[in-house]
Amino acid sequence: MPLTDGWAVVVDCIVWAVWSTGVGYVMHRRPVSAFDHDTFWTRLRSFEADGRFWERTVRIKRWKHRLPEAGDFFDGGFDKKRLHGDDPAALERFVVETRRAEVTHWVVLAAAPAFVLWNPWWLALVMATFAVVANVPCLITQRYNRARLVRILARRARRSA
Repeated sequence: MPLTDGWAVVVDCIVWAVWSTGVGYVMHRRPVSAFDHDTFWTRLRSFEADGRFWERTVRIKRWKHRLPEAGDFFDGGFDKKRLHGDDPAALERFVVETRRAEVTHWVVLAAAPAFVLWNPWWLALVMATFAVVANVPCLITQRYNRARLVRILARRARRSA
């Protein structure tokens, strides 16, 4: 039985909420060691220029503070709204948590094509647009913060060598 547009939107909202929360929980439960290294998806690219690309192109400093932070939504999670110290261990842990958050947002975003299964094409397009608008700013913010922290850690390592 096909869904009316109104019910499809209700189902969409429920699916997004359950999927996002479920992915967040699964990623939260993954060990730190799963995110202590870069992968193809999380590796910083040369065009990002230590985060300066994001400053120039999307003016990230103007809006990143407005994004919600759910890293500590589950018990034992990591709040990325502020640094938890400036020693190398604290900065490295923050880097790890930016990878965790980035992977989480990539996986949430990957669900967008599934919405064509029960939505008319135009509503599936709306849901895909929502996925991009809700996740890409968070992805960019994680990459920007990680680039800045990696730069700081490298500078400190050079100074102490």
